[in-house]
Amino acid sequence: MLRLTEKYENNLKKDLRDPAEAAEYLNAALEDGSQELFLMALKDVANARGISEIARDAKLNRENLYRILSTQGNPKLKSLSSVLHSVGLKLSVEVEKRI
Repeated sequence: MLRLTEKYENNLKKDLRDPAEAAEYLNAALEDGSQELFLMALKDVANARGISEIARDAKLNRENLYRILSTQGNPKLKSLSSVLHSVGLKLSVEVEKRI
């Protein structure tokens, strides 16, 4: 019998393989303002695509990639850009909406 959380995780992984879905997921995590939450979300995206494949594409070893994506991670901009690029995404900047 499939548990509800397993079904959720399987559906999330499937959804996060789509770059548009992954971008929405990461943007939602960024809106929270927490670096830890963003890195956890990016780890979910990387796991959905396959950590080994992401590490190879980003030219990082798997151990470094796991360290970067940990809640204590503090990735350099170059590493973050490489990981995002490997899943079909890029960094961008927007004008902040102020009231």
